[in-house]
Amino acid sequence: MKMSDSVLEKDHCFTAFKETVSVTDLPDKFTFPFYYEPHDLSVLAARQLQDYLETQTDWIHNFGLGEDDEGTAIGKMFGVMVVKNKEGQLGFLSAFSGKLANSNHHKGFVPPVFDMLKEGSFFRKEEVEINALTKRIELLEANPEIEKARHFLTEEKALMHERLEAQREKARLAKKERKLWRKEAEQTLEGIALDERLGNIKHESLCFKFYMKDLLHYWNLRIAMAEKRLGRYTNEIEALKEQRRAHSADLQGRLFEQYSFLNANGDWKSLGAIFKKTIFEIPPAGAGECAAPKLLHYAYKHGYEPVCMAEFWWGQSPKSEIRKHKNYYPACRGKCEPILGHMLVGLEVDENPMLKNPALGKQIQIEYEDEYMLVINKPADFLSVPGKNIQDSVQQRMKRKYQEATGPMVVHRLDMATSGLMLIAKSREIHKALQAQFIDRSIKKRYEALLDGLIEGEKGRIELPLRVDMEDRPRQLVCHEHGKAARTIWEVIERREGKTKVYFYPITGRTHQLRVHASHAEGLNTAIVGDDLYGTKANRLHLHAAFIQFEHPVNGKTMRIKADAPF
Repeated sequence: MKMSDSVLEKDHCFTAFKETVSVTDLPDKFTFPFYYEPHDLSVLAARQLQDYLETQTDWIHNFGLGEDDEGTAIGKMFGVMVVKNKEGQLGFLSAFSGKLANSNHHKGFVPPVFDMLKEGSFFRKEEVEINALTKRIELLEANPEIEKARHFLTEEKALMHERLEAQREKARLAKKERKLWRKEAEQTLEGIALDERLGNIKHESLCFKFYMKDLLHYWNLRIAMAEKRLGRYTNEIEALKEQRRAHSADLQGRLFEQYSFLNANGDWKSLGAIFKKTIFEIPPAGAGECAAPKLLHYAYKHGYEPVCMAEFWWGQSPKSEIRKHKNYYPACRGKCEPILGHMLVGLEVDENPMLKNPALGKQIQIEYEDEYMLVINKPADFLSVPGKNIQDSVQQRMKRKYQEATGPMVVHRLDMATSGLMLIAKSREIHKALQAQFIDRSIKKRYEALLDGLIEGEKGRIELPLRVDMEDRPRQLVCHEHGKAARTIWEVIERREGKTKVYFYPITGRTHQLRVHASHAEGLNTAIVGDDLYGTKANRLHLHAAFIQFEHPVNGKTMRIKADAPF
């Protein structure tokens, strides 16, 4: 690898800094990987790695950055970890998530914790057997006699239904006729003649019942024969599929045990054991292949002292999630949080900033109030309702302030990072009446946002369906298959100093809707300033709910409340 002329020969994964760094620059604790500002040393390491990525000729991978790139573009998450070796020298380790250029191994990058693609590995051998089963299944399924047998079975079932229904209809008509006969007999006959007539009617009824029973038995035999004919072909296929399922499950279990991770105390734990007590119970696809676990495992295994780390995206963003070229990102929660929860044991790590209450010292401003309700102006970085770790919120503050109020009070929510207007109800009845206006979308809202760049056009409409990223909550994904409809109208207010101020008019109210619609490539492709999830962190998220219009739930008056954006 040509990243540095100072790569130590004894370990090609350890890269020395090109620039001189001082031990006085070291952080006190290791990076909290799920929310962080990259330390200067991590930034220095990342830039050195990025320089290499821009100029290297060691391998070819389509990141989608060049105008002439053809084929499927695949962006990639890279990670750097500043470490100190046993001689006290500072350097850094580099890693990529998953595979790069169709390989797990590249000089200068730490290897995977377990290389299942290694030639001669049990995975490769088992994969050959599973693939052989799949080919046998496909070969058997291609037999044209199967389709003939299926078609014959379908026809037999349809014919059975037709004949049975015809007989049932005949029986229904006969029953009506017998009812008339019975009535007529009871009116015109008596004694032995009546008894004989009623006996004949009953006998006919029994004949219909026995015939229907025999007919059903006959058709069940025909269907069984048709199913047996089909089974001659499909039973072997189903047996092979069950064999393949069992084989795959066994292979998966063995893989989970091979992925075993070290922590700072020198303790090992397998992937299966790590995820056993999580909501997933089994590891999600790709668990253990991310950059952060690979870096920590390599550092522990080779005696390096972890100092700090950072991860950045390189290349074109995926279609569904939002990743910006060269932007820094935290470790994903779904795959990495359980693993890193084990791996960080014994290492001094920065405090989790998400456990700190960002609303301390902040006050809620009241823009309108009467005996029924109020409209408040929520500060940025202030929860609307209590969270998992922090209880302080608009809802808690309102309940303390209005102790006689009934119901949940908070009619609708704003993201914690978003500031602006919220409706608060002082009674359950008012809460229900105001929520009804949200449900029928009669309430009008306008947001102001400052975008981190200049956009084209003056106004437009964005329709990108959204769903939560199950592996990295609370991030949202654009998903045209399973996402919920999300629609936003936008309008430019002004452009200044390389940024664009816009109005957003959300038609729907999905989580992070405006943030995703602003940042996604199929939206405005320009993140809101300060968006630490879909853009770049700043002093705050520059998104503000500036206007709301609704009908007063008691007097019916149209209410229009404004609150200028504080940015």
